[in-house]
Amino acid sequence: MELTVDKLKQMYYDMNLIRRFEEKVDEHSKKGNIPGFIHLSIGQEACQTGVMHALKETDYKFPDHRSHGVCLLAGSPKEKVMAEIFAKKTGLCEGKGGSMHIADVEVGNMGNNAIEGSITASGLGTAYASKYRGEDNVTAVFMGDGTCGRGELHESMNMASNLKVPLIYVLVNNGYAISTRAEEAHAFPEHLSDRAAGYDIPAEVVDGNDVEKVYETMNRAVQRARKGEGPSMIELLTYRWQGHFSGDPASYRPEDEVEKWKEEKCPIKNLREKLEKRDVKPETLDKLEEDALQEVNEMVEFALNSPEPELEDAIKYIYAEKYESMKEGK
Repeated sequence: MELTVDKLKQMYYDMNLIRRFEEKVDEHSKKGNIPGFIHLSIGQEACQTGVMHALKETDYKFPDHRSHGVCLLAGSPKEKVMAEIFAKKTGLCEGKGGSMHIADVEVGNMGNNAIEGSITASGLGTAYASKYRGEDNVTAVFMGDGTCGRGELHESMNMASNLKVPLIYVLVNNGYAISTRAEEAHAFPEHLSDRAAGYDIPAEVVDGNDVEKVYETMNRAVQRARKGEGPSMIELLTYRWQGHFSGDPASYRPEDEVEKWKEEKCPIKNLREKLEKRDVKPETLDKLEEDALQEVNEMVEFALNSPEPELEDAIKYIYAEKYESMKEGK
């Protein structure tokens, strides 16, 4: 089914929003305004946008290392996502989570865990809960190619298949796990998702820089899961333009390789060309880009002008609060 022009225009806006967001985060990280490591997903915007548009707010999402785009599109107040990265009190987690631990259970964003591969096991919990309660919510677990070498993933796939839970493994294959190329780390690098077949889990491989194809592939997986047909995996072939983290020079990658992906496979450029062929005026697309940048600039201003957490907040949410009856000695 061909996506409507209006739907594609919204995707175009969201992809630009993610990219401008990432660029601003990178800029302020290098200025020292953001603490901790920052993992960017510039070049991978179609993966996040296509997948998120196929999900509903009550579905469960487990973002990966490069999670900003997922968090932006989950339904949370976007300025609070930015404030969280800036470690401000107005952030979604009051500045405690930072870039890699942004969570908002109200919109199904279950948060990431920096322990690579661990969320593939955590996702079993929400997926099983949906099945147990008779709900049609699905769980989407985002992961990178490096996770395919983790034992947690294989344990998760085995259990997910056995229990036939509504879990979708979103394998964002950008070709590198930190500085290690996928073909150097895995025996079958062409299709890492082939591993799913060993657990009787269907898998599809798709161009991760084509947002239409990502959406259509994810939508099939979602509908299958909602009908009670069990887990599946989609492998999105893409590329990250920057190093593993902000500040990583990524000298382990050939320069011409990076430039080729930027010139020939930019997901935003490709979608713009498709929209222009469908008679969307260039000035309309320019306006969408300008509006996305404006919204991101407003997020940055909100974050910069937000208060820092109080010193006593350091132990907030660490200890369980006692029940009133316990306090009264009952």
